[in-house]
Amino acid sequence: MNTSNTAPQRSLVTGGAGFLGRHLIDALRARGDHVTSLDLSDAAWRGDVQMIRGDLRDPAAVDAACAGQDAVFHAASLVHTKHSREELVREVNLGGARNVLRACQSAGVRRLIYVSSASVVYEGKDIQNGDETLPIPRRFPALYAETKAEAERELLAANGQGGLLTAAIRPHVVFGPGDTRFLPAILSRARSGKLRFGVGDPHKRSDFTYVDNLVDALLLADARLVPGSPVAGSAYFVTNGEPLAFWEFVRRVAAPFGYAGPTIWIPYRLAYGLAALRERLDELLRGGTLHAEEGLSRFAINYLCTDHYFDISKARRELGYEPRVSLAEGIERTVAALRAAS
Repeated sequence: MNTSNTAPQRSLVTGGAGFLGRHLIDALRARGDHVTSLDLSDAAWRGDVQMIRGDLRDPAAVDAACAGQDAVFHAASLVHTKHSREELVREVNLGGARNVLRACQSAGVRRLIYVSSASVVYEGKDIQNGDETLPIPRRFPALYAETKAEAERELLAANGQGGLLTAAIRPHVVFGPGDTRFLPAILSRARSGKLRFGVGDPHKRSDFTYVDNLVDALLLADARLVPGSPVAGSAYFVTNGEPLAFWEFVRRVAAPFGYAGPTIWIPYRLAYGLAALRERLDELLRGGTLHAEEGLSRFAINYLCTDHYFDISKARRELGYEPRVSLAEGIERTVAALRAAS
């Protein structure tokens, strides 16, 4: 927090025009930071946010954005879980993270907080109350998870080098007002009648993270990322701490719009085979479209058919994190926002 006796912190958010980025920037502005956004989008911002249009793959653009910053929140990534466009996924998620790290070190940035993913420990099997002692897998079900894991490893390994302190926050299934992918995709499937089909065991549970809770965790990490702190060089799972059957979550989102959840269940092997075929055709016919999983990538099918929920005790203990928006309230707020936007 700033006081009248200290200059406002200068903070950069990569991916600032995205779903999480917008919420994070609003919170940083509210606490008095001078905020810069680096994003491919040239969308205008309310207030005095400095908008830099640039690509993470462009070292010059990243250098310009990091210059003069006190803290960098690296939130930008390419979420693409299909088995295609691998070179692009590596360039953005891993190469981009390396550019951010190098630029922070060159510019004398003091703190780098990385928005990682809970998928960095996912190898296609059940995770029940997983904590930070889980190892990084040797093999991943999607290159997205692999590149996020490698970027996290390199950024945390750089902690303390040249005065730069680093930390990583691992959210899981982030949702909230302004989401343009996850919940809109669910409602799109409902409108088309596809939501009547479910996959696998309907009782498999998942964690979810309301976006404001994630923002709280990022600000806490920034505040506690000081020399000698256990936060320096550490990763943290951050969720709502309320595991719920994935399909029950879907039902709670769809019901206020008059849609029911799945009534027809497709076996895992059949769904996985269809997803593999769909991915292959998409790659052959369209080169591997981005942001178009539509719930039918092999990675998505694996996710729907396994438990994946996490222990957030470490974040509570070391960050002082506590989910202030419950899952029920988060769903209510998000449904209201979706209605207002329709």
